[in-house]
Amino acid sequence: MRDTRESRLLLVLLIAIAFALITVDIRGGKDSPVDGARQAAATVFGPIEDGVSSAVDPVGNAIEAVKGSGGRHDRIAQLERDNAALKAKLGSDDRNRSRLKQLDKVLKTAGAGQYGIKGAEVIAIGAAQGFSWTVTIDVGANDGIKRDMTVLNGDGLVGRVTTVGPSTATVLLANDPDFTVGTRMEATDELGFASGQGDRPLRVELLNGKAKIRKGDRLVTFGSQADRPFVPGVPVGIVSRVDPSGGDLTRTLYVTPYVSFTKLDIVGVVVQAPRKDPRDDVLPPKPEPTPTPTVTVTVTPSANAPADGLQQEQ
Repeated sequence: MRDTRESRLLLVLLIAIAFALITVDIRGGKDSPVDGARQAAATVFGPIEDGVSSAVDPVGNAIEAVKGSGGRHDRIAQLERDNAALKAKLGSDDRNRSRLKQLDKVLKTAGAGQYGIKGAEVIAIGAAQGFSWTVTIDVGANDGIKRDMTVLNGDGLVGRVTTVGPSTATVLLANDPDFTVGTRMEATDELGFASGQGDRPLRVELLNGKAKIRKGDRLVTFGSQADRPFVPGVPVGIVSRVDPSGGDLTRTLYVTPYVSFTKLDIVGVVVQAPRKDPRDDVLPPKPEPTPTPTVTVTVTPSANAPADGLQQEQ
């Protein structure tokens, strides 16, 4: 268009109309007369924006794929296939590789325990929500998340959901002093209760004061009635110290948790409990004992030493 008096007048008129529409829209609020036009624009441009977002955030897409996995164990195989397909779309930088590794571990843990999970990402930490050790995850009521659901990652028990919003939820971590979970010892089935101690090992009170426990023994969650807030079989940690029994009715243990609570990123919320208790199936394989090397020493007699039974001549 040529720069003429008519074109300049048309430009001024269009600007005036734009300001008028903005004013009408603001004053109209929810009943704005231009709301229909806005929704139509969202319908047209929304898929384009979503496509651009998908192209620039492949790891986010991977997490979103797991968020939609609310089924029982028959969904695990499909999730693993989806995850394998997503590997090809992810970038090769260290950050993406780390998150992909975490996602793989969460899926394997869910598969071993037959847990139906929804994947989530930790988006905030801190005591602002009223607890000492909490995190905020990016799934909520809109994703089927409810209060008192078990939260885990590829290593073991992370915590339980305490507060749920439309699109986010707060998780109380297992090392919080207000956290308590029923536990079961591997193999011996000795029951107890584990409590958080902040950055120190978990404290476990076994119900059997005479239980024979050794350093290195492992614990899993015992499970709750109706599987809320805890499903059974989730790895808790490894015994690092055992207090002497002293004839008490209970036995005190100190347990190093499997989960590193200061390095949380990708987690899974258990939205469907397993059909049966997985027992110890979710625990990682025990490391093979390192063989003690055997050294054989062979003594060779010196060439200058006298032979047995002979004397040197004077």
